Amino acid sequence: MVEYKLVISEGSTSIARTVGDPHSAGFLGKRIGETVGGELVGASGYTFRIAGGTDRSGFPLRPDLPGARQARLYVGDGFGFHAPRRGMRKRRTFRGNTVSEETVQINLVVAQKGSKPLAELFAAP
Repeated sequence: MVEYKLVISEGSTSIARTVGDPHSAGFLGKRIGETVGGELVGASGYTFRIAGGTDRSGFPLRPDLPGARQARLYVGDGFGFHAPRRGMRKRRTFRGNTVSEETVQINLVVAQKGSKPLAELFAAP
């Protein structure tokens, strides 16, 4: 059983939502940059774009690393490492760009809005 924590961003607001089986199966195998339907989250009419995520160990998903594997990359200033000095580089661990069973959190961005606002759809009871 796979369970994902989703962080949905729309403008300056974000909403956290947990999704389990059977809806979580719709995220397996998707890559960063692909779109998913809002029906998987409970927001029909919406379309979301996968913007990133993290795995069980807290390592970020990297868009330019293919697959779901874990790799140690030598990176400079940019994604995953912000150098305190100019020219500094460091080896950091990343996860590939594909959502797998090892993924815990998925970051989503609204690509197409639906008829109702997100705050209304995900309002606490």
